[in-house]
Amino acid sequence: MAMNRQARIFVAGHRGMVGSALVRRLVADGYENVITRTRAELDLKDQAAVNRFFESEQIDVVLLAAARVGGILANASQPGEFIYENLVIETNVIHAAYRARVERLVFFGSSCIYPKQCPQPIREEYLLSSPLEPTNDAYAIAKIAGLKLCEAYNREYGTQYVALMPTNLYGPNDNYDLNNSHVLPALLRKAHEARVSGAPTLTVWGSGTPRREFLHVDDLAAATLFVLEHGVTDGVFNVGVGEDLTIRELAECICKEVGYEGELVFDASKPDGTPRKLLDVSRLAQMGWRATIGLQEGIAATYRDFVESDTGSTAAALHA
Repeated sequence: MAMNRQARIFVAGHRGMVGSALVRRLVADGYENVITRTRAELDLKDQAAVNRFFESEQIDVVLLAAARVGGILANASQPGEFIYENLVIETNVIHAAYRARVERLVFFGSSCIYPKQCPQPIREEYLLSSPLEPTNDAYAIAKIAGLKLCEAYNREYGTQYVALMPTNLYGPNDNYDLNNSHVLPALLRKAHEARVSGAPTLTVWGSGTPRREFLHVDDLAAATLFVLEHGVTDGVFNVGVGEDLTIRELAECICKEVGYEGELVFDASKPDGTPRKLLDVSRLAQMGWRATIGLQEGIAATYRDFVESDTGSTAAALHA
């Protein structure tokens, strides 16, 4: 079921990694009415402003990629901000979309919504079956609330709001700040700076033993269009590659790509987070969608993006 290429599609959070990937994919696929707003133009935490936007813009589809995100340090040190800002953004946008009779919406969550000690691989029905990982439970609870809001509106109002739960994402336009980024971009920057400065060692947070799955953000954008164009009208769907590796193996892959040949040192005094997070991706696979971008290929492309970015240029200049 092809979507109308003239549909007015609002990408909330278009400047972020996920939102910018969605815009790239929509434009490449010929969608001509992609609607975006910067935070200065529309503060999604302002309920009245969000309502006015939806009342005036005649939106057909919402892709809700706007969120407050960060790694272990940011989540653990700012739980109040993470739960509040994410709850406010998603409730404002989802409710305003419903009020404006927007039939279709895709809500983006995260694999951290699942319990800490989950059977592997993680199936969608394992949600809320046992306690969450404490280091990011505030963010997880906000995202669980968002997907439950979609389910409730579908049930009560007949909307067609779908929730996608991607695994760990990476790719162009990622956040490389060492204090609040996720593990892959943080390691990419650390390895780059270590190579440029000639540092003999590179310190990695934690023991290096946790296993993680990584999905290129362009694959998430492809999955989103697949869901929209194949008539999926409700439900929660994991989006991942179905394979994982240890943090040590990830660090080795990144060092190989960056060209850093020093020694990896693991700081076991730092938290590891969840021991393993491998998603069961069979629900989307049975419908005909699978990820296509391999990890080494994806890391290479992401490193090129980092080097060409302001962050990469600044990191190189610091050690020039």
